[in-house]
Amino acid sequence: MKKEKFEELLESAREGGRILRGEAKPSRVWKARADDVKQVRKKLGLSQREFALLFGINVATLRNWEQGRRRPEGPARVLLRVAAKNPRAVAQALRT
Repeated sequence: MKKEKFEELLESAREGGRILRGEAKPSRVWKARADDVKQVRKKLGLSQREFALLFGINVATLRNWEQGRRRPEGPARVLLRVAAKNPRAVAQALRT
């Protein structure tokens, strides 16, 4: 990895830490609603069990998301957002 790209990545990680500690505000926020998660799963044409297996999550976690008891966080939230925009690409990438 080139030094310039490494420094950029390192600064990004530091910024993430500042955001997590409440020292800085994120530049943008996307929160998945329960119906968003279910809609993404339906777009992919998957059962809850299949979706959970494909995304590497527990079925109970998926049910909690879909029923609004919990919200996806971190990488799961990002992956769901990408899946909402381009479900076929995500399905293809995860199945390989």
